[in-house]
Amino acid sequence: MATLIHTIADHSDDINYCAFSSSCLATCSLDKTIRVYSLNNFTELPYSPLKGHTYAVHCCCFSPSGHILASCSTDGTTMIWDTRDGRMLALLEQPSSSPVRVCRFSPNSTYLVSGAADGSVVLWNVQSLKLYRSGNVKDGSLVACAFSPNGNFFVTGSSCGDLTIWDDKMRCLCNEKAHDLGVTCCDISSQPVSDGEHGFIYFQMASCGQDNQIKLWLILFTDFLGVELKYKCTLNGHSAPVLACAFSPDGQMLVSGSVDKRVIVYETSTGNTLHTLSQHTRYVTTCAFAPHSPLLATGSMDKTVNIWQFDLKQPCAGNIIENASKVAVEDWSEDDVSAWLCAQDLADFVGLFKMNNIDGKELLNLSKESLTNELKIDFLMLLTLHALKYLTQRKGCCVVPC
Repeated sequence: MATLIHTIADHSDDINYCAFSSSCLATCSLDKTIRVYSLNNFTELPYSPLKGHTYAVHCCCFSPSGHILASCSTDGTTMIWDTRDGRMLALLEQPSSSPVRVCRFSPNSTYLVSGAADGSVVLWNVQSLKLYRSGNVKDGSLVACAFSPNGNFFVTGSSCGDLTIWDDKMRCLCNEKAHDLGVTCCDISSQPVSDGEHGFIYFQMASCGQDNQIKLWLILFTDFLGVELKYKCTLNGHSAPVLACAFSPDGQMLVSGSVDKRVIVYETSTGNTLHTLSQHTRYVTTCAFAPHSPLLATGSMDKTVNIWQFDLKQPCAGNIIENASKVAVEDWSEDDVSAWLCAQDLADFVGLFKMNNIDGKELLNLSKESLTNELKIDFLMLLTLHALKYLTQRKGCCVVPC
């Protein structure tokens, strides 16, 4: 079940994009601004709105740590903002000065991609904030981009309908005609899938377009075949161009937004429709799942962003599972640790733990001294971690992050 829990109506023009971090939601608009909200109660942060672009802001995205926010605009620039105080850290000018339509951080925050209306693609080094590589799609404007979960490649989509796969050196690996009337958005699931037949591991991708369709693809990398982009199926739930699509963090759901004013949530494995949300009064331009909580944001040309909450009926962090097949705390990834922090209402620590590369093993090895002296963690965190260590010492038990 999806429940509308909040509506944001602070922008004065069309919503173009929205993006989540572990603790915040960012929205951007035709009104030239970016607004940032806390996920605790959806109040706007003191430094918001962020102003600096001179024309419409088309896209915004958080770095994996959530400390940095990027935004791009018709003014031909991509701006980098500090999410802690709202300071603008850098202004990156597209070499061609063409309107920038899309921007994305790589999963390890090494690179930022910016794609423009003239088809130019720029890979920026995030640390030096300098241009690292650049290229061009064959035809059309570059309007969509998504990184693979391992960061080894990214996919771009163009207004002429092509999907292009690039490696992290900006070498074009594959090009495929996907949507006759143009691609509008694409996303890659963070959860790889197996074909079950040959034992190959695929990355699952969704693309949508002006042809009213959503297409699912499998991307395979092998030593002997190179890169293979394999068409899987088409979802035809919308009656008008589909402007946005996004996978849920677990890869089990896919959401889409359309010119038909509807938001559709699909079950990825079957293509079945789980929810149809019809609250927006104009085109739905963007949709995004929160990384560590059951929230969905949808934005529209009606100038609003709707926040939806799902009843996923999944085990939550802190539950003791008498099941050895569940992931033990010491085997948690950094993302599992982030999920656990959010479930304990400690989302403010996610960035700090990410910065220090704390996975499950590191988490269990943290001492009182390292917590208080090195990480400057308060008593609440200390008490919660002590409880976690106690639970993991119980025979046959482990804690499952949301």
